[in-house]
Amino acid sequence: MAKLQKSIQKKAALLKATLHLINNGGIQEASMAKIAKLAAVSPATIYLYFENKQDLINQLYLSVKEMYAKVAFENYESNNPVKKCFEQIWLNMARFKQDMPEESSFLSQCDNTPMIDEETREQGLVYLHPLFSLWERGQAEGIIKEISPYLLYAYTIYPTAFLMNMHARELFKVDNEVLHLAFQLAWDSIKV
Repeated sequence: MAKLQKSIQKKAALLKATLHLINNGGIQEASMAKIAKLAAVSPATIYLYFENKQDLINQLYLSVKEMYAKVAFENYESNNPVKKCFEQIWLNMARFKQDMPEESSFLSQCDNTPMIDEETREQGLVYLHPLFSLWERGQAEGIIKEISPYLLYAYTIYPTAFLMNMHARELFKVDNEVLHLAFQLAWDSIKV
């Protein structure tokens, strides 16, 4: 049992080191040697858990995406009205981006670079299935515009990354009032 726990801790340390290095220097700075050093393991240890650097980054992406989804759908009750459900998810996603800036930054980089392979991106989308189902329900009920989920995401979820980036850089204060206003703007952009 202790050996299993140590193994889990090593893998987690490798993922955390990779996250830190990518966020602070890009994928090029995240060499296997630097990852091992930061995680305090030998470089050979990486290959016990990951096939190669691409596998490591893909697994990190899925790990962070799963974490994001757990926060996004916390206390989510799908039988509530569409707007109320969407507000809960949206505020949870905003909270994730505010409370977990390293993970949020990494996901943004993954959205904007080819560092994640397409198969892994598709796997990551599975974690957001409840949101896509909610939008489909809203469209079926005539509440949400009949547009692509990519457009819905672009106009409602993606702007929160920009807001939280401005907040982190202390250029704009994001408080509860701003969050609720931002949600209303997001909702207004997709409602019928």
